[in-house]
Amino acid sequence: MTRILALIDGSSYAGSVCDHVVWIAGRTAVSIDLLHVIGRRDLSSEPVDLSGNIGLGARTALLQELADLDAQKAKVAQKRGRLLLDDAKTRLEAAGVQQVETRLRNGDLLETVQDLQPQADMIVIGKRGEGSDFAREHLGSNLERVVRSTQMPVVIVSRAFKPIQRVMIAFDGEPTAFAAVERVSRSEILRGVELKLLMVGESTDANQNKLTAAASTLKAAGIESAVALLPGEAETVIPQVLEREGHDLLVMGAYRHSRLRSLFLGSTTREVIQTCRVPVVVFR
Repeated sequence: MTRILALIDGSSYAGSVCDHVVWIAGRTAVSIDLLHVIGRRDLSSEPVDLSGNIGLGARTALLQELADLDAQKAKVAQKRGRLLLDDAKTRLEAAGVQQVETRLRNGDLLETVQDLQPQADMIVIGKRGEGSDFAREHLGSNLERVVRSTQMPVVIVSRAFKPIQRVMIAFDGEPTAFAAVERVSRSEILRGVELKLLMVGESTDANQNKLTAAASTLKAAGIESAVALLPGEAETVIPQVLEREGHDLLVMGAYRHSRLRSLFLGSTTREVIQTCRVPVVVFR
C-alpha cells in the first residue's frame, strides 16, 4: 500500500491536490495523510516599535492587547485549518478514498514534512500556495524547500486536475534517471497510460543506447514506451514538447550533476515549473 502525504492550504491548489490523490487511489491501494501546517507568521502580530515617547503604563497595555490579538489569531488559524482538513477529507471520501487521516500542525512546513516523511511513500503538493495564488511569476515559497529536502517522490500539481493519459519521462541517461525509470517500471500508477521517454542532447550512439536501455527496462515490466532524442536545451525543449504533444504529466529524476537537476532544483526551477502547465513528478 502506498502512503501519501498530501499538503493542503487555503489556495485553489488544495482541490487539485485532492483530485490528483483520488486519481492515484484509483490505480493503486493508498492511505492518505492530509497535512495542513499553520506557519509562525500566521500566528503573530506585526512587530510594533515601542521605543518612542510612550508611557510605561500605555506601553504595557499595548503589549497586552497584542498578546490578546495573537491568541485570537491562533484560535482562528486552528479553526480554519481544521475546516480545510475536514473539507479535503470529505472530498476524498466522497470520491471513494476511505483511508484518510488528517494532521494539523503548528510551525515550519519543511520541519513538519521531515518529521512525517519516514511514514510516507510520496508527497503531493500544489505548485503555488496561498500567498502566490494570483502571482503568475511566483511559485510557492515552500515548493523547492520540500523537493530539496525529501528522498521520496514529490508530485507537484497544477491548478486544475486533468485526466492523465499521456506521460513523458524527462531522461538524461544518468544513474538517477535510470533509477526513476526503474521506479516507474515497478509502480502500478502509470500502467496503461501512453508513455514517452524524452532525452535532450546530442544524437550520439551512447545517448541512443541509454534510451534503448531505459525503454527495455520498461518493456520488461510490461510497459511500452516511445523514445525521442532531441537537440537543444532541456529547459526549452521539454516544455515545448509537453505543450506540442499534449502530455498530461511530466516525470523526471532529480540529478546531482546534470542539466535536469539545475532545471528543476536550481536556478531555472521557477521558469520551467511555471512554463509546464501539467503536474510534475520529481524522483530523488
